[in-house]
Amino acid sequence: WQRLNLLEKLSMNDTSQAILIRNPMAVMTGPQGDASRAGKVDIRIRNGRISEMAPSLEPCPGERVIDASDCLVYPGWINTHHHLFQNLLKAVPVGMNQDLEGWLASVPYPRLPRITPELLRIGARLGLAELLLSGTTTCADHHYTYHANSGTETGDILFDVADEFGMRFVLCRGGAIESASSHPGFSKTSIQPETLDQMLTDIERLKHRYHDDAPDAMRRVVVAPTTPTFSLPPVLLQELAHAARAMNLRLHSHLSETDNYVRFCREKYNCLPVEFVAEHEWLGPDVWFAHMVHAQPSEIRMLAQTGTGVSHCPVSNSRLGSGIAPVPQLAAAGVTVLLGVDGVASNESGSMIGEVNTAWLIHRAEQGAAATTVEKVINWATAGGAQVLGLGKVGTLQVGHAADLVLYDINHPRFYGFHDFAVAPVAAGEPIRVRTSIINGRIVVEDGQVCGLDVAALREQTFQGVQALMASD
Repeated sequence: WQRLNLLEKLSMNDTSQAILIRNPMAVMTGPQGDASRAGKVDIRIRNGRISEMAPSLEPCPGERVIDASDCLVYPGWINTHHHLFQNLLKAVPVGMNQDLEGWLASVPYPRLPRITPELLRIGARLGLAELLLSGTTTCADHHYTYHANSGTETGDILFDVADEFGMRFVLCRGGAIESASSHPGFSKTSIQPETLDQMLTDIERLKHRYHDDAPDAMRRVVVAPTTPTFSLPPVLLQELAHAARAMNLRLHSHLSETDNYVRFCREKYNCLPVEFVAEHEWLGPDVWFAHMVHAQPSEIRMLAQTGTGVSHCPVSNSRLGSGIAPVPQLAAAGVTVLLGVDGVASNESGSMIGEVNTAWLIHRAEQGAAATTVEKVINWATAGGAQVLGLGKVGTLQVGHAADLVLYDINHPRFYGFHDFAVAPVAAGEPIRVRTSIINGRIVVEDGQVCGLDVAALREQTFQGVQALMASD
């Protein structure tokens, strides 16, 4: 019934609705430089796209007018690395003070067989709701719960829940296809990885059913083995790259999240991680990696030269003690930088506001005040993400692009005293209220509430889900 309620409410706000957003305090657009700010322009939306941006637009007959006089307008955040299944695994005590390898072996992997389809659906609802309420409009989920004895319906469930919420969704179909002892998660459990044939058969099915190549696609599928260095033999890594490109699908994975990635590659393959993936055709403008915390200067040059993207996950990297990625150096070299929440089992928050605020601060603390600007961080979390995902009509606010945008309400004492209100979401961070969120011209958050979502029911379902997982410990 909850799904039907969501769909019914969303259908009332379909992309055919004409919308005019009037009198915003400021509009941030997503590009860097002079184009990053549009001032106090009004925004007209037609057929899911921005049709006009100019001051003092007059309403047209039948047009819904949204008064944004106490709001900032931002492009919707594009979360390029997430693990929605982890939303029922926040603050698991055994993993709170462990590094990545210990945390993998004690928190997510022992619980993979316990994540039922219903628990996944609950976790995905919770995760997407939290993302929406932080201003996210696109989510790329790196979903790696697959193993030899699992079903393949979990990817379908994620697409289904994203449809309920009206979110733009990219399924990065993950998993491991090697039983080798080197994998820090699988090696500590009795779970058996799936085969290459199992993985490719499901990816082909998902592509046929969901994938859309359009530059404003609502659904995409990506080939995403969990980790290229640990999750499969090198010969299969290259084979998987060939299969992905034959299907015209992009590639994604974790890389260089901890110094163990570097040590492992040096000891086993006598090279650096980026050199290793380069040897197996895993670099290019159709590839992005999450983390890259321990990238060396030579690797940064390789990433830049090949157009490979990097999804920066500063909160999770801090929480696990993995380190601080050299993002200013990556960006200066020409690498496309983007942002991701990562899983909330290693973050405890699914907020993109938390990520942009941390990204703005953490590099300044390490490298000086000139290391980041608000405009750069906004660009990473919007236009950068759209570029790497291949969504050329998403990520920036400009005429002709998809109407994915957020109205942040700053009529609150916390924001009184600002000289430049436009920077408030990034500079001040949480808490900040999304008054309205629009995806593809459809209103999905209204007056601070996810349209059609029964929050009390979701709270009860998540409580019961957590209890079920705790009972299994």
